[in-house]
Amino acid sequence: MLLDEYPQALILTGPTGSGKSQLALDLAERLDAEIISMDSMALYRRMDIGTAKPTAEARRRVPHHLLDVLEPWESASVAWWLKRAEECCRDICRRGKRPLFVGGTPLYLKVLLYGLFEGPPAQESIRRRLSAEAAAIGGAALHGRLAAVDPVSAARLHPHDVRRIIRALEVWELTGRPISAWQTQWPRSSAVSSRVAEGRCFYLDLPRSQLYARIEARVEKMIAEGLVEEVRALRRLERPLSREAAQALGYKEMLAYLDGRANLTETIQHIQRRSRQFAKRQLSWFRHLPPCRPLSPELTFAAWGLTML
Repeated sequence: MLLDEYPQALILTGPTGSGKSQLALDLAERLDAEIISMDSMALYRRMDIGTAKPTAEARRRVPHHLLDVLEPWESASVAWWLKRAEECCRDICRRGKRPLFVGGTPLYLKVLLYGLFEGPPAQESIRRRLSAEAAAIGGAALHGRLAAVDPVSAARLHPHDVRRIIRALEVWELTGRPISAWQTQWPRSSAVSSRVAEGRCFYLDLPRSQLYARIEARVEKMIAEGLVEEVRALRRLERPLSREAAQALGYKEMLAYLDGRANLTETIQHIQRRSRQFAKRQLSWFRHLPPCRPLSPELTFAAWGLTML
């Protein structure tokens, strides 16, 4: 497990709009740390405004890793990200610095804390067939099929989460075991992970009204900074966006706006609403990860032996 191999590594997470990035800069400077992004959408080049990617000035202050490493038409698995994160940790520690993971992608956080479960490798022929079925009969039908063979996973996955539904059905077809059974090693490792991550993983816990106000202001700022033009430029690229990039928070709604399916006011409201919903789901994830503890920004400094200046 990565945290076991690199005891210097720390994790700062939190829901979207909670102020992780700015707080991380201050913490990293005081901790002599470098930041490893834990944001699945910040991996993509040319997707800057909608992901609230750290500015050039922030990157001059503190080195950042795993930003702008993929083209918008590419895809990355959790295993791919974890391997690159391990490479970053090795490089940072070799230079005598401390790795500080910062971001809010729940699955990235989970593999940091518990590692990857050992499932079968992907089989492209099965994925193509299931993807074609999803296009023909809809994701809800595949979700119903999953519920019949793996009710635990079906209860966890939204019927619109076609990518993960396909993966769960793929595992069932390949092994005859539900993916939820493969994943039971994560809960079994919780006690070990909690000890290893003791005092090293915190998520920002803001009052809900304050968080939602920050989210609404953040979306309005993105629009003012040019999110419409950023998404328009992405559509002009030589290749179409990957499924992950096209579904990204803010980008999906803006693509609908550019297609004439909503006006700008409606689009802003849709992004704000979806952002609030995403923040709520993130908080639910964090609360169910025992090694991850809630803190206010002020207490984060004290938790890591620092005083606020």
